[in-house]
Amino acid sequence: MKATPISRLFPGPIPVRCFLPFRRAAGWSALWMLLAVLSLPGGAQEDPLNKVHVQPPPAATAPTGEPAGAEAPAATGAAANIARPGGMIRMNVDLVLVPVTVTDPMDRLVTGLEKNDFHIYEDNKEQAIKSFAMQDAPVSIGIIFDLSGSMTSKLIRARDSILEFIKTANPQDEFFVIGFNDRPELIEDFTNSVDEIQARLATVQAGHRTALLDAIYYGLAKMREARYQRKALLVVSDGGDNRSRYTEGELKAQVRESDTQIFSIGIFDAYAATPEEREGPMLLNEISEESGGRLFRVDDVSEMGDIAEKISTELRNEYVIGYTPINLRRDGKWRKVKVKLDPPAGLPPLTVHARTGYYAPLQ
Repeated sequence: MKATPISRLFPGPIPVRCFLPFRRAAGWSALWMLLAVLSLPGGAQEDPLNKVHVQPPPAATAPTGEPAGAEAPAATGAAANIARPGGMIRMNVDLVLVPVTVTDPMDRLVTGLEKNDFHIYEDNKEQAIKSFAMQDAPVSIGIIFDLSGSMTSKLIRARDSILEFIKTANPQDEFFVIGFNDRPELIEDFTNSVDEIQARLATVQAGHRTALLDAIYYGLAKMREARYQRKALLVVSDGGDNRSRYTEGELKAQVRESDTQIFSIGIFDAYAATPEEREGPMLLNEISEESGGRLFRVDDVSEMGDIAEKISTELRNEYVIGYTPINLRRDGKWRKVKVKLDPPAGLPPLTVHARTGYYAPLQ
């Protein structure tokens, strides 16, 4: 009988308070031993951790900077007082908002942390946190769907994972879908109708080559029409680009300047035949991390639906930290932002995911 992976036993957000009884009773070794036992055949039982979802009370928010280990970055924009928590740092004259995700050693989302657990730095100078919130605000989301020939055997699973992602999103979220092979094409414009997207995805077919960079570039440009200030792209691909007009450098520059998080589901072949396919995982990972998002690797295509649901949950459970920067010069320069986590004593090593910085406004 196949053992159940631990990540499948506890797929939902893990509030910090759920860790504390184990810390007081026997330390972290006891907790990991218990989880190891549960992962044995026959050991998986329904656990209340799967049903717990604790959010701190909403606080005042505003617009939102670079990580290392349990450190990370922020994001900017223009409409500060009306800005919603979002993928990038948003800034007006005196306020920056930094969306932050925290995960535990098994890559599970951690909720329930407090304002005092975080420290934020801009260009290595600590900033005073003015606002702190976690709330499920609507998001404008673009789906970037690989329809190249290498995706033929994965097409049905990939399509189903996209639909699972949409169905578990905030009902107010809006979506568009871009499919790509030799070139990107808009399959469905902004909508919040799952039925419309499902009908359009039912007609797609895989074939030809892979213009991945062009498709992501197109998705970032399409986000200029977004209704919400929170923006994200979900890229579903095996990662090997062999057709794009835009270069990797040009795309990374666009990602850095955008206010859009990029989450990727990478369906990589174990034995990639071409250099482009072998470089695909690194390419998707770098682009995702640059934006403050993440790459999720698919080892078994049957798990794609679970991964898509996990990304949807992550988008709905971001901390948003607001601060007034010490440096208010409008010089258009890159401001490096780092978020450091100082969690309650006894917790395991936690990882912070966030953007690396923002460009100061020019006026």
